[in-house]
Amino acid sequence: MTSPLTIQLPDEDATRQLGARLGKLLPDGAVVALNGPLGAGKTRLVQGLAGAIGLDPREVVSPTFTLVQEHRGARTLYHFDAYRLRDDDEFLAIGVDEYFYGTGLCVVEWAEKVASCLPPEHLEIRLTPVDETTRRAEITAVGEVYIQVLLQLAAR
Repeated sequence: MTSPLTIQLPDEDATRQLGARLGKLLPDGAVVALNGPLGAGKTRLVQGLAGAIGLDPREVVSPTFTLVQEHRGARTLYHFDAYRLRDDDEFLAIGVDEYFYGTGLCVVEWAEKVASCLPPEHLEIRLTPVDETTRRAEITAVGEVYIQVLLQLAAR
């Protein structure tokens, strides 16, 4: 695990732009653990990522009631939401290993609730509200592939 890269995001557009930069850097099969309180911008970040990989960002909404949304295009995005899950078993029951070890990009909102289910290598992003519009993103790489993504992200 690396020291986190911290980025100030002054508004929703900056949050979407961070997602877009990630979408261009993440390799196929990447897993992103996304954490932060309600209203922190988690879904906005995923919308930016979706747009960068050729998907319609307007189709990306919080998957709270469906647990996983599949968005297929040039690249596939699996958007999970663990907010309403009672335990790891519920998360594992949706077949997350098949998603995590496939070629699509996997983003898990509320990932701290299912941290023990995440693959040993992934990218962790914590979004924290600073004020009404500003967010702080703390991005941590867990594993060599993600260290490279973090270094490229920091270089921009």
